[in-house]
Amino acid sequence: MTDSKAKLKPGAGPLAGVRVLDVTQALAGPYCTMLLADLGADVIKVEPPRGDMTRFAGPFSPEQKDYDYGGYFASVNRNKRSLVLDLKQDEDRKAFLALIPTTAVVVENSRTGVMERLGVGYETLAAINPKLVYAAIRGFGDPRTGVSPYADWPAYDVVAQAMGGLVSVTGLADGTVIKCGPSVADIFSGTLATVGLLAAILHARETGRGQFVDVAMYDAILSMCEGAAYWYSYHGVVNRPTGNGHPMIAPFDIYPTKDGNCAIAIATEDHWKLLCQLMGKPEVGSDTRFGSNIMRLGNRAALNEIVLEWTRAHTTEEIVKALAGKISVGPVNDMAAIYKDPHVAARDMLVEVEQPDGTRPVMLAGEPIKMSATPTGIYRRPPKLGEHTAEILAEVGITRK
Repeated sequence: MTDSKAKLKPGAGPLAGVRVLDVTQALAGPYCTMLLADLGADVIKVEPPRGDMTRFAGPFSPEQKDYDYGGYFASVNRNKRSLVLDLKQDEDRKAFLALIPTTAVVVENSRTGVMERLGVGYETLAAINPKLVYAAIRGFGDPRTGVSPYADWPAYDVVAQAMGGLVSVTGLADGTVIKCGPSVADIFSGTLATVGLLAAILHARETGRGQFVDVAMYDAILSMCEGAAYWYSYHGVVNRPTGNGHPMIAPFDIYPTKDGNCAIAIATEDHWKLLCQLMGKPEVGSDTRFGSNIMRLGNRAALNEIVLEWTRAHTTEEIVKALAGKISVGPVNDMAAIYKDPHVAARDMLVEVEQPDGTRPVMLAGEPIKMSATPTGIYRRPPKLGEHTAEILAEVGITRK
């Protein structure tokens, strides 16, 4: 068995030998193809002559001499090769089509109809390679799998979070709604597209038939809000923001400490009584107001005051030390704390990546999918614009001056 921390190399990984044409930009599509690349696929990022819209968006390190790409682009385009093609031009379109017979997957996140107008839509490509798996990530899906009344609307992460229900249940207990900080609509839809692609690849290998894989950002967020969906069906309840608390469990919250904040989560009666003992308040464990989870939910305000009195009197480190291994607890880490956390180092979740101009390397979030027999992770810095154009075209017998 291979060491689970072995480093991924070109041509290795569980998806070694799978060629992916990545015709995406921004975040949702590139995140999907990043996952495929981290799992060993040969991902060819097909960029227009101006490059991906995020390539030059920053941030840039103070030491950088050349501005081939910034951090936004780097984070989700590592392990890829860059091929510059202007698909509006006949010669470049022919070059793209020449790659299709040796390609397993095409991923795009353009608006509906764009790829068809360029002459490289799914049906055209599938006629060349019937085993091709083609994925589209759009705000409201593709008409091939269900015609949305919003199909022609452009969509960005904040719109999908809002329309899919996530913003309505996220925010302060007073009802103030707040979108999630990370671009979860982009990242989750990209992740679901990866899951769909992997299933379709297996099907194509078994049957010889590829297919169209469609993920709408709206749909992805709605599926993330599965709890709110069933609450409305069962009881007609429209869930609202609950702050950091859980709507069905108490205590289960973020609690201020003497020097920060920490998370404490209690899921069983035994853990509730143990928490009371560890707080030095064993009598609270037998208080009838808190005798069951239902009772604790009904007396949440009084309950939280008892826990808060304890947490505010201690530092985060003291609380974690007292509860760790006994009660589900954790500090609220900012990125400075995460960079120092031994868990992150042990799991290779921050990876040093070289810069193309030879200046100070930068750190990128690592690959969370670990495997015991085939390595995964970052093995190649992000590409400069068109860095591999000649190399890739030569692989299909095209030579350009």
